[in-house]
Amino acid sequence: MIHKSQHVSVLFLFLATLFITCLMAANLFATKQISFGPVNFTGAIFVFPISYIVNDVVSEVWGFRRTRLLIWLAFAMNFLFVILGALIDLIPGAGWWRDTPAGAGFHALFGLAPRIVAASFLAFIVGSFVNAFVMSKMKVRDEGRRFTLRAVLSTLAGETCDSLIFFPVALLGIVPLEQMPSFVLWQVTLKTCYEIIILPVTIRVVRWVKKKENADVYDRDISYNIFK
Repeated sequence: MIHKSQHVSVLFLFLATLFITCLMAANLFATKQISFGPVNFTGAIFVFPISYIVNDVVSEVWGFRRTRLLIWLAFAMNFLFVILGALIDLIPGAGWWRDTPAGAGFHALFGLAPRIVAASFLAFIVGSFVNAFVMSKMKVRDEGRRFTLRAVLSTLAGETCDSLIFFPVALLGIVPLEQMPSFVLWQVTLKTCYEIIILPVTIRVVRWVKKKENADVYDRDISYNIFK
């Protein structure tokens, strides 16, 4: 019997780990609210856009099918992380610890409301797949040219879908309705600006990964069914 060896790309493994780490960190950092003048945002804004940059790199180098695997893998790991955190939070803490700042802080981080968790998961799935879909379609249409344009537009599309889902589902009734559009607009604007600022680095990373992996996939005649 002949056994075919299965090779795992170290670069893909690294990017997958980075993607999952950023997603988990964003859930924790989102508990910190920050105001800068008239702009309100959460601590997640400093790390969550990195996941969209990784999404762009994986989509550009390995194509939609590998990105689909990455998104579902990240979803599963984040779901496990959130569930374990919630279960541990439900276990009664030691009396001397429960009423301390440490106990209150642990509950603030892991005692997330189901509504916020559902909003986060749904927004992530939709936003990530929209980002990957736009990258894939534009690459085929432009025959590999204009990476800068598709990186920015895919991020803009993905972040818009993410914010349009997350904020109304998670915060409607908490945040005044008249402030909701500004929340969404600022999140999309800041995250897209993050993408544009770091774009020179992203371009160099994509070129380097393509060369190291000897890969540059074009998604012709594939299924975009996210459950496939």
